[in-house]
Amino acid sequence: MKKVTMSNAPAKKLEDPKIKIGIVGTGRIAGRFIPEADFVSGIEVISAYNPHKGSVERFSERFGIRGYCKEYAEFLNGVDAVYVASLHQTHYEYAKLALLQGKHVLCEKPMAMTETHARELFMIAKEQGCLLMEAIKTAYCPGFQKLLEVAGSGVIGNIVDVEACFTRIADPNLRERTDTNYGGGFLEFGNHTLLPIFKLMGTAYKEIHIHSVRDEQGIDQYTKITFSFENGMALSKTGVAVKSEGQLIIAGTKGYILAESPWWLTRHFEVRYENPFIKEEYSAEFLGDGLRYEISEFVSLIHDGKRKSSRFTEEESIAMSGVVEKFMEMRR
Repeated sequence: MKKVTMSNAPAKKLEDPKIKIGIVGTGRIAGRFIPEADFVSGIEVISAYNPHKGSVERFSERFGIRGYCKEYAEFLNGVDAVYVASLHQTHYEYAKLALLQGKHVLCEKPMAMTETHARELFMIAKEQGCLLMEAIKTAYCPGFQKLLEVAGSGVIGNIVDVEACFTRIADPNLRERTDTNYGGGFLEFGNHTLLPIFKLMGTAYKEIHIHSVRDEQGIDQYTKITFSFENGMALSKTGVAVKSEGQLIIAGTKGYILAESPWWLTRHFEVRYENPFIKEEYSAEFLGDGLRYEISEFVSLIHDGKRKSSRFTEEESIAMSGVVEKFMEMRR
């Protein structure tokens, strides 16, 4: 059995002035961003925005930063970049306004609810000379990058199927279980499961079929999406009220890759073959909750004068928004 261990070097120290970043939204993910940003050189979180005064006041006091609840434009004036971590349906508008003001944008998923809106955001970013990056932390983690490298090396032959599952049984009182318009399994976890599918199979799928189990409010408790491609297929499974095995399986003509739950953190994966006694194991150190890797990518690209990330491309982000659009049409 072959074992491969990957080292995780600390983020490179940057000598450039720090990027001043503001956070849009003061929920759960925003609260995890600030401690993770402390591990990345070249960035400083200085402010937060939320139109709900009480929420932003509690958040700003907790982290010792300035809070804004009235004028979004005033909030933007004091920063170089924003991290959009507000409600799903507000991402597009907040990101657009920031880009129009010449601010770099790191936007939580789903970045946009339609393909048209996603294309518009990238167009504005280009016109303004700004970096626009969708924040799916898995895409920027070293373990996931190694998994893609191994999958593309040919050791499992031609890839013909990708199955990705991300589910949990969430508290019934949380937003993902109560928001009748933008809650549910797919909007919560779908971009994660689409990531390896589009990375490995491409974005030019021929057919898509969406099936959901919904509660009495119409919120999808569990959603399966099947894709057919020219030379393969893929399956996405997401849920907030149904639990399944959260694994990623990449099937090829010579073998397969198995990344067990939680594959989206990608600490470990295996390459397996027809012969069950032949197995290759890969492991990677995973620091914090993973946000520091996407923050580091965001900061490095800005300081290097680059406006695109090869780890999660514009094409992939737009394709994801297209699937979100199809899902919302079906949901209605």
